Amino acid sequence: MDFSIPQDLKDLAQRIRTFVEDEVIPFERDERWTAHGPTEGLRHELVALAAKRGVLAPHAPTEFGGLGLSHFGNAVAFEAAGYSMLGPIALHCAAPDEGNIHMLDVLCTPEQRQRWLRPLASGEVRSCFAMTEPWGAGSDPAQLQTTATPTHTSKGGGYVINGTKWLITGAQGAAFTIIMAKVSEGELAGKATMFLADMKQEGIVLERQLDSLDASFTGGHWVMRFDNLFVPDADIIGQPGQGFRNAQVRLAPARLTHCMRWLGSAVRANDIARAYAAKRQAFGHRIGDHEGVGFMLADNDMDIHISRLAIWNAAWQLDQGSRGNVESSMCKVICSEAIWRVADRCVQILGGMGVTGDTVVERIFRDVRSFRIYDGPSEVHRWSLARRSLEAGK
Repeated sequence: MDFSIPQDLKDLAQRIRTFVEDEVIPFERDERWTAHGPTEGLRHELVALAAKRGVLAPHAPTEFGGLGLSHFGNAVAFEAAGYSMLGPIALHCAAPDEGNIHMLDVLCTPEQRQRWLRPLASGEVRSCFAMTEPWGAGSDPAQLQTTATPTHTSKGGGYVINGTKWLITGAQGAAFTIIMAKVSEGELAGKATMFLADMKQEGIVLERQLDSLDASFTGGHWVMRFDNLFVPDADIIGQPGQGFRNAQVRLAPARLTHCMRWLGSAVRANDIARAYAAKRQAFGHRIGDHEGVGFMLADNDMDIHISRLAIWNAAWQLDQGSRGNVESSMCKVICSEAIWRVADRCVQILGGMGVTGDTVVERIFRDVRSFRIYDGPSEVHRWSLARRSLEAGK
């Protein structure tokens, strides 16, 4: 096993880290980073800075100006970007756009690549992914309730979509959405299909913005409704009825990239806590010299180390052509829980300062809590892994 990082990737990671420290972190006090995420204006400013420094969209296809990194390359670059929660916004590698770029790159027709992927990959626009429903699809996507009814118009065939989605990240300000819906009739009845739709049209209604713990996603989280939205056949992603299969192209890598970005934030929180523990005095010593604090720093280093190894292994599996479902599922549980522990310990080490906005640790602490839920709660991943374990034992 070779754990060395190629020199060109090391250099890129250092360029990203330097960019984040010098140009992104100063924006963490910007009023445009709101309780519902960075504003579109702030996003555009950060994206322009990343483009100027040559670090924009490291994951995107080179034909659209990206760097076309491998999954392992993404692991190294995204961790560097995640050193600030605004870093992935600047590099345009934040969710849901990063996962959508990857999926469209794999599944789009040539015409769809030009219409939808080109402006998204370049950072010109944002997108959203509409699958989760208030009483339907969530951790069990088979409960999908949004319907797509086949129809024919003077302009050709297509589908009429009806249903309600919620917790749709980045819906406000997105140029287009990817919709998961179930065909309601005909030979494909009951089969999920994935559709592309321009957000600025009748039939798409943003009902309300949800208040949430996290505040690192541009556009926040929304409840959105489809009222007789017509989508032509040309805007189907992949084949009709293959929505769940196509979603797998996105889900395993996308849950892994969450781990990559949040690992960078865990490293940042730990750096802040360690610096404080080395300086703050209590009972005649640096607080880091007391076992109660020193052991927390040691546990942080171990959780960060384990998370990084799990990410690198899963990324390597994907680069070898594996679906990586098991590895990314394990990684999601390992990292979401380890990174949460790191953030929690950092708050504890900082004491009173840890529960204030004087450092970014408090914000990391709040944001990273949601990570144990989205892209599959830990319990669902464990349940799936347990079933596999039992089958392997037969």
